[in-house]
Amino acid sequence: MAIIDAQVHLWRKGTPSPPHLATPYLVEDAIRGMDEAGVDGAILHPPTSWDPDSNEQAVEAVLAYPKRFAILGYPPLDKPDSRSLVATWKQRPGMLGLRLYFNKPHNRSWPTDGTLDWLWPAAEQAQLPLALLAGDWLPLLGQIAARHPSLKLAVDHMGALRGAKGDAAFPKMQELTALARYPNVAVKLTGGPFYADDAYPFKSLHKHYRAMYDAFGPRRLFWGTDITKMPCSWRQCVSHFQEIDWIPEADKKLIMGDAICDWLGWKR
Repeated sequence: MAIIDAQVHLWRKGTPSPPHLATPYLVEDAIRGMDEAGVDGAILHPPTSWDPDSNEQAVEAVLAYPKRFAILGYPPLDKPDSRSLVATWKQRPGMLGLRLYFNKPHNRSWPTDGTLDWLWPAAEQAQLPLALLAGDWLPLLGQIAARHPSLKLAVDHMGALRGAKGDAAFPKMQELTALARYPNVAVKLTGGPFYADDAYPFKSLHKHYRAMYDAFGPRRLFWGTDITKMPCSWRQCVSHFQEIDWIPEADKKLIMGDAICDWLGWKR
């Protein structure tokens, strides 16, 4: 089984958003942690909100370890050349798509106020998959998926409520699973232990995993960690999911690696 982590940040500078590590997280740190945990590869998500140069750092990681990393980058979306950047983004080394989040006062309304209306058709035309921190606007994401059926959209962190634990972290589960009707929508099962209200092996997550598994199936669910904010080791992030007894092994193989490689077109 190839284990591919669907979300890892690398950065050299800036002030990370809590509860991420306060110190830089470099490619050497990631490789060491992945080797210790038996993780074969990872999708890098440049945290440009605190390190504007993290896209370049991710490219450097891919050039150094092309079989270990691919990237969902974050180009500036409010610049005059944004549209041309999106059109040619996949020409950059390792770039397979975009991962976008809107958590600053100046951009929080972008998904809902029309600012990004140009992006959805542009990304669809460029065959550029998008991963989106969309827990606050899941119904709108469904509308986008319906209007752009060739645009691949992945919901970050299971649509969970940041900072909440247990059942309180999943108030939008019905809205999330309703998106399964759109074949171009997937879900990243990233950050699970961060939302658990119990200790390892985090069985409080199972009913939420089950709801998503029943709705989306194994080809549209992507395991991952967001390791720099996890309350446990990378190895435990892997094993808590591997040990779920109601998911067939063939489906675990998809969820823990093969499915996201297929979705993004990463030919490792």
